[in-house]
Amino acid sequence: MSALDQLLLISSPSLGDARLPDSIPMLASFGAVGSELEELLRRRNGFYAFESALHVFPWGAETTQLGLASWNAPNLWRAACGDLAEGCLFFAEDVFGVQFCFHADGVFTFDPETGARTPMGASLKEWASRVLVDHRTATGWPIAHDWQAAHGPLRPGHRLAPKQPFVLGGAFDLDNLYEAEVVDRMRFCAQLAGEIRNLPDGSRIRLVAKD
Repeated sequence: MSALDQLLLISSPSLGDARLPDSIPMLASFGAVGSELEELLRRRNGFYAFESALHVFPWGAETTQLGLASWNAPNLWRAACGDLAEGCLFFAEDVFGVQFCFHADGVFTFDPETGARTPMGASLKEWASRVLVDHRTATGWPIAHDWQAAHGPLRPGHRLAPKQPFVLGGAFDLDNLYEAEVVDRMRFCAQLAGEIRNLPDGSRIRLVAKD
């Protein structure tokens, strides 16, 4: 049984319509790894796993959440990232909105607060294997479990966000977290990443709230 098979065994039912188009050009452009994702979505069109800590986007938009095409639309949030998101296709996210994406060199995490990419493997199977081996770190499952035990299930289209950004020293604990609408979260992070990308480590930052 492959890692993708194992991941589907512990995941939710499909989030999107069961019928996908005959071909998905935006996935085909990523070669073998894009074909892997297309095959996965034909088997399970988007899903949650690890108590919603992992969210794989479906193909096609639903009334309560965004689909893969809408999530990657340049005018939603990624335009605010500038060149940090260039060449990426975002297909999944952890409980904090850290993205999993394809790039020319394979599968990566994408930290929305900094725009930094971290390799996860050359294929979707390698990505799934990494997630299964270390799901606590890869998805944020322990905090997702504790937060939902205290506050109830996360709503579709929402992720946990820090009151004080993690990159600015915010703690990974429940007191520093709230449930955020994910597009708003990503737009804020994109602005933050752009502001700090050229600052040296240890620089002092002052956040200014704007209407």
